[in-house]
Amino acid sequence: MDEIDPEVTSPPAHMTPEEFRRHGREVIDWIADYWERIESLPVASAVQPGDIRALLPDSAPEQPEPFEHLLADLDRVVVPGVTHWQHPGWFAYFPANNSPPSVLADAVSSGLGLIGLLWSASPALTEIESHMLDWLVDLCALPEHWKTTSEGGGVLQGSASDATHVALVAARHRVSARSGQPAEQMVAYTSAQAHSSVEKGANIAGFGQVRLVEVDEHQAMRPDALAASVEADISAGLVPTFVGSTVGTTGTTAVDPVRAISAIAIEHSLWHHVDAAYAGTAMICPEFRHHNEGIELVDSYVFNPHKWMMVNFDCSAFYVADKAALTDALSIDPPYLRNTQSDAGNVIDYRNWQVPLGRRFRALKLWWVLRSYGAAGIRQMVRHHVAMAQEFAQRLNEDSRFEIVAPHPFSLVCFRVRAADASEEAAERADRATDALAAAVNDSSRAYLTPSKLDGRSIIRVAVGQSRTDRSQMDLLWKLISEAAV
Repeated sequence: MDEIDPEVTSPPAHMTPEEFRRHGREVIDWIADYWERIESLPVASAVQPGDIRALLPDSAPEQPEPFEHLLADLDRVVVPGVTHWQHPGWFAYFPANNSPPSVLADAVSSGLGLIGLLWSASPALTEIESHMLDWLVDLCALPEHWKTTSEGGGVLQGSASDATHVALVAARHRVSARSGQPAEQMVAYTSAQAHSSVEKGANIAGFGQVRLVEVDEHQAMRPDALAASVEADISAGLVPTFVGSTVGTTGTTAVDPVRAISAIAIEHSLWHHVDAAYAGTAMICPEFRHHNEGIELVDSYVFNPHKWMMVNFDCSAFYVADKAALTDALSIDPPYLRNTQSDAGNVIDYRNWQVPLGRRFRALKLWWVLRSYGAAGIRQMVRHHVAMAQEFAQRLNEDSRFEIVAPHPFSLVCFRVRAADASEEAAERADRATDALAAAVNDSSRAYLTPSKLDGRSIIRVAVGQSRTDRSQMDLLWKLISEAAV
């Protein structure tokens, strides 16, 4: 037998614990410095396609590099190509807030390096997650039967899109098990203003049809239009299977009439899923809970603490009224995943509540944020953002150049430049002016917002929700808008 070179078979050199402590402090210092200087940075990156790759070597290094080089490249390579979602001038899309306790919890989670595919793989990962989901039920006044100690339960998914996809799979499985109908005959329904994840998820799940239901003057789904569409599909020999309604649509934060939609879903045995990805955090404040009226009747519900609760991405809270309906659709039990506690039904194995097998310790950051800020601190932030959004809306209402285009029940305000008259030519001029206004604000590098379309007309979305945004930033945004508007 040939002699084995010990240098070939020995493990690579790791940082020593002392080196790790030193470099860890340097990383934390870098993050803290970044947060301190973020307001001085342009909100959006100005690089062109390929600029960042041009700063990288053509091949991976053969020999190790000193950590100082890695840290230096954060400023040389990374920051120039970053659009700063944590900037106080961030008004685009929806917020995706982080916070110091959440970032530190993610570091701990990475340090532990857990893969929570089974309860037995790390009991703390599963049980803290179950407990946090139950805490959120109480904090947001969600139905008691959604607690993991009841017939329902909650799980942390990667995103609301993941949750919607899983709900569609569960709905498909329930119909297939009951009637044997193929997915190609199944129909999913959602609002014309709903998030695109419903259509995408239905396509992935193999649904034959997706119906986009008409909305009313408030951009909310019309129950009469839904009922008519369902009846027409039944008459055509199709199988209505799933309806997705929204509390706080992406486009305008419209709120669908959940109770009325639930009545139709119950009548026709549709799985009813509610997407409250952004607005769900607002339910921690009692004054917003009327928007959830009727959710005790739905099959599933999702909201994202990683949007408006200062828990950094990814952390999406997904609830089902009947956990068995979900796990029946997703459970596969090969022998290498069998164990005594799982077989006895004594524990939750979250691998059966999601598509992937592996999962990270997401619940740790949710736990640390809830403990660090308390429910009172999160309510304070939500109310602060909503108040600033309402003040911004008042400014728009008082300026004849602009018009608000949709209700603003939370902290998103959608507006456009007002057309001079009712003619098509005036509308087109107003659209061009609206687009130009959005571009001018974004080009300022001091604030960032989202141009969009509603009913074929150009609009601007201003999402007030970044955790560092205060009234000085709102004043700056108004100054930029007022000066750029024609």
